[in-house]
Parts: sequence; C-alpha cells; structure tokens
Amino acid sequence: MSKSTLDMSHQEWLEDRKRGIGGSDVATVLGLNKYKSPYQLWLEKTGQIELKDSESEPAYWGNVLEEVVAKEFQERTGKKVRRRNQVFEHPLHPFLRANIDRDVVGENAILECKTANQFLSKEWEGEEVPLSYLCQVQHYMNVLNKEYCYIAVLIGGQKFIWKRVERDQELIDIITERLVDFWETNIIGGEEPLIDGSKATSDFLKERYSELDSTEIILHEDYDVLIDQKEELLKNKKELEKSIRQIENQIIQELGIKNSSTAITPNRIICLKSIVSKRKDLKKIAEKYPDVMKDEEIYSLSTSNRLVIKEIQ
Repeated sequence: MSKSTLDMSHQEWLEDRKRGIGGSDVATVLGLNKYKSPYQLWLEKTGQIELKDSESEPAYWGNVLEEVVAKEFQERTGKKVRRRNQVFEHPLHPFLRANIDRDVVGENAILECKTANQFLSKEWEGEEVPLSYLCQVQHYMNVLNKEYCYIAVLIGGQKFIWKRVERDQELIDIITERLVDFWETNIIGGEEPLIDGSKATSDFLKERYSELDSTEIILHEDYDVLIDQKEELLKNKKELEKSIRQIENQIIQELGIKNSSTAITPNRIICLKSIVSKRKDLKKIAEKYPDVMKDEEIYSLSTSNRLVIKEIQ
C-alpha cells in the first residue's frame, strides 16, 4: 500500500510521520542514532512533544544535494531512476513505512542518496556502509519487497561513490521484530521506554527541563539505590582511568629513555605527538582591554541544569 505526498504541506508530512515508523526512525529505535534516543522518538510519536524536522546544516544540504547525487548516479552507472512521491506501507504491518529517494527503472531495486562529512569517509571504505544506513535500506527493501538497493554518497562535497547492498532477510527479521515491538509496546501500548545513558537523551532532558519550579519533593528509597550505583560506577571509572594513565606513562617513559617519538611493536605503531592548541586567555584580554571585558553585549547567557547530590547529615 502507498499514498501520495505530492499534495501534502510540510507540516502535514511531519504530522503523518507520527502514524508510523519510517526509514529515518529505524536507527533510533535500534539505538544507533547518536542524536536521538528511543525515549525522545516515543515522545514524538505519542504527541507529547512537537515533531520537528532537522534544522541542522548537514540535513539541509543533504536535501538540497539529493537531486545532484541521483543525477550523478545515473551518469556513472547508465541506470535510470525516478522519484516516487509516495509513502509506502508494509502489507502486514502498515505502520512500517518507507519514503524512498528513488526507484531504479527496470530493476527490483531502489536508490538511496546520501551526503557525508569528509571526516566520516572511513565509514564508507571498501564494502563498508554505516550501520544506521544499512538498517535503513534493509527496512526499505522489506517494506517494498525489493531485492537490493543502491546507495550513492557524496563525501566532503568532492568524492562520489556508490554501492550495491543486497537484501539480508536475517537482518530484516531482526530489525522488523524490534520495530514491531517498539510500535505495539511503546506507541500503541503507551509503555515508556527505559531512559538510556546516551548523550542524546542527556541533552534532550537538560533542554526539556531547563526551567523547573523551586519546590521540594520526596523520592522513594529506590533513588538512593540508584545513587549508590552511580557512586560505585564513578569509583570504578576513576580506577580504570588511573590504570589507563599508568599504561600510557609506561609507554611514554620507554620512548623517553630511548629518545624516540615513534616505536613499532609486532602489531602496532606508537607515536608521541606534540599537539598545539590555541585558546583565548581571558585574563590577558581583561588586562589589555578592560573596557571591552566590562561590555555586557559581548556575553551570551545560557542556562543548563547540573545534577548535584549531597549526603543528608
């Protein structure tokens, strides 16, 4: 099944995304999205927070350059592709959806167009495809019953590559089971996903609860247990960091004794590099330009929450 998106406004398209799990949601449900957690996705799908389209620069240029990438794929391969302005639904699970970039004419295949930062080029070396994208296209192949998918990517605005990804039914089954469980348990069933330890969840919670009432509440003793667990983890973290520094110090000492910045072991190359960093010295600026430092207009204020825990005496 499918429905056209041609006459949808952007806001209508965003609202329609709440009614199912699309390709861009797959990595989030699987815990592979470092920018959004399953908890945040659950809030969006259940209407508890406003669903916003990505406003980041990479997302913007990814949309702008999609047509460029698709045309270059045609030029390089001789294949023809066509845009499908439709949202496709899985025949058995209509909440599993796909909004593909292009269909490949004459083949039971689709084309997914991507752009990538040059610093992420290693993720695309050889036969490699970033795991989040691999899961996304396997989901698309499942919804549309396709045999394979082409992924074309423009890296750093100057390097173009394309790859063919075969349908992996075993992986599809694993992904589908997770997606169905998330939809039926968390979205339809209303069960809140567990709060995870991802940076995405941390950043989201700090932003969402940046302004709280200056009141006091009583928490159950379970939270004392959680805090005890945190303190034990912090203790272990300090010991681990100390052990890591000890190993590094032993290596640095050996390089120093041998007066060499580079060493080779049977399995590794070790380098001791000098890294120069440049920072503003606010103390020196204040001494040299005292009037500038007093000007309130040069400062930008931001508010953030920090969890402070103290023992009751």
